Amino acid sequence: MVRVKICGITNLNDAFAAIDHGADALGFIFYTESPRSVTPENAKKIISSLPPFVTTIGVFVDKEKSALVKIASYAGVDAIQLHGSEPPEYCNLNKRIIKALRIRKLSDIMPLTGYKDASAFLLDTYSSDAVGGTGQIFNWNIAIEAKKLGRIILAGGLTPDNVAEAVKIVQPYGVDVASGVESKTKGIKDHEKLKLFIARAKNASLKYYL
Repeated sequence: MVRVKICGITNLNDAFAAIDHGADALGFIFYTESPRSVTPENAKKIISSLPPFVTTIGVFVDKEKSALVKIASYAGVDAIQLHGSEPPEYCNLNKRIIKALRIRKLSDIMPLTGYKDASAFLLDTYSSDAVGGTGQIFNWNIAIEAKKLGRIILAGGLTPDNVAEAVKIVQPYGVDVASGVESKTKGIKDHEKLKLFIARAKNASLKYYL
């Protein structure tokens, strides 16, 4: 079954709502320029309050390596998502690594071949204005091709309205959403959207696993 990551968690209420509705992973963004950023202190408080069997992922963008390790250790995240232009050496951090790429065209997936130690690859939509959370989709056929290079987590413009179609077409290892399940305030989740997104993603994946 497809795994679901809810990214941009900033408070315990949203974290519990995501878990209660069946999320497999929660993402905490340690990138101060993001409207969904969280401090290491706040992330630590949230993570320490979570029940077992929930994977927590720290999202970093071109953070200096030693600082990244320090924050990840302090906050207590289980895995690290590299969402910038970090080199392959960053995969040797004694944590499971998700390497993110922003996609415009098919050739954009080729750098993934250099990240052989990554546990999975997250494909997001390219934007010249932001490194994520754009709310825009890309050509999902590119994600299908990327599956030849490793486990693919599909991101970029997913919402409760299109996630079932995305899962059916791409059949990814996982899906990732931030802005697509938010309320009118960035960084705050709409719990009904959370519920619908997770249910529709899981139900769509059942159809090709059964």
